[in-house]
Amino acid sequence: MASPSTSTAPLPTQAPGTSPAPVPSVPAPTRSAGLTRWQLAGQRIIYSYPGLTPPASLLRIIRAGEAAGVIFFGENIASTAQISSVTAQLRRAQAQSPVHVPLLLMVDQEGGLVRRLPGAPALSEKRIGQSADPVAAAAASGTGAGRTLAAVGMNVNLAPVLDVYSTAGNFIDQYQRSYGANPGIVASLGRAFITAQQRTGVAATAKHFPGLGWAATAQNTDTRTVTLSQSLATLRGTDEFPYSAAVAIGVDLVMVSWAIYPALDPNRPAGLSPTVVRQELRGRLGFTGVTVTDALEAGALAPYGSTGQRAVAAATAGMDLILCSARDVSQGEAATAALVNAQTGGQLDAAGFIAAADRIADLRARLH
Repeated sequence: MASPSTSTAPLPTQAPGTSPAPVPSVPAPTRSAGLTRWQLAGQRIIYSYPGLTPPASLLRIIRAGEAAGVIFFGENIASTAQISSVTAQLRRAQAQSPVHVPLLLMVDQEGGLVRRLPGAPALSEKRIGQSADPVAAAAASGTGAGRTLAAVGMNVNLAPVLDVYSTAGNFIDQYQRSYGANPGIVASLGRAFITAQQRTGVAATAKHFPGLGWAATAQNTDTRTVTLSQSLATLRGTDEFPYSAAVAIGVDLVMVSWAIYPALDPNRPAGLSPTVVRQELRGRLGFTGVTVTDALEAGALAPYGSTGQRAVAAATAGMDLILCSARDVSQGEAATAALVNAQTGGQLDAAGFIAAADRIADLRARLH
C-alpha cells in the first residue's frame, strides 16, 4: 500500500479525541443528533494499524466516539485467539464511547487465495463457479465466511467480489476472485453467498462497483491509474448486472472501485464520481445501504491530492465510509480532520453528511 499523504488543509483547532462543541441541532429523528463535529466525521472513517497490537492512539479515538470501525490485515493476525483478544479490546473501548452502536470490524475473507483469517471459506470464487453445484457451494462459503468472522468478533466481510471477468487470467481472474465470465452466473452465486453470510449476522460487501472484470493483468488500482473503456451497454448489461441482483436482495454494503469508466464519467475514478455513486448506484440501481471506498491510499488516486483531499472528494461524490487502510492511524486522523474542515466550511452538505452517518449507524445497530 502507498503511504498516505498528509492533508494540506488547515486542521481545526480542536485535536482529535477531545470532544469539541456539539454540532448544531438537526431535525429529528436522527442517530447523529448531539454528536460533535469530530464524532460525526469519525462515523465515516475506517481505521487500520500496523502489527499485532492496536496502538493507544486508536483506542483513544474509539473511546472518544470518533471511529466507525477497523479493518484487519494479515499482519494484524497471528492466531484466532490473538485476534479475538484484539476485537474484544476494541469493543471494550467502543463501550466506553458516547456512540452506542458496535464498531464495524472488517476483513477481506473472500475465500481461496484472499483470506486474512484461517478457516472458511476454503474455495475461491472461481472454484465455486466450476463446482458441481455452484449455488450450494456459494451458499456454504457464505455461511462459512460469516461463522469464521463471527467466531473472532468481526462483523463485516469485504466480500463477495461480483466482478465478471472478461478474459481468462486477467486482473480479477488471475487470483481466482471471480465466479465466472457469465453475468447471470455471477449474479446467482453472489446472491447465494450474500444471503447465507448475512443470515449469520455478518454484513456482506459487494465489490468493486461497477466492476473490474475488464481490467488487464497489470491494471491494479492499488498501484496505478486504471481506465476501463467498455461501452455503456456492456457496463450496464454485463458488469453491473450482478450488483443489481445484490442490491435487490439487500446487500449491506457496496464497495466502489477506483477505476475510471469513461462511459459514465471520463474524468474521475468511480469512487470520486457523483455520477457513478449518486446517479448509477443509488439512482439507477436503487441502492440504499452503505457505500464504502476502496483503499484511500491506492495508487490510482495519486493525482487527487492528499489523504484529506481524497477523503473530501469521496464524501462529495456520495461515499459513506472512507477506508483508511494504510496501517497508519494518522491516515484516519487526517481524513477525519479534512471532513471536519469541509463540513465546517460548507464544502460538504450538512444534511447529506448526517444522512451518510445515519446510514452507517443503522448498519452498526443491526450488527453485533
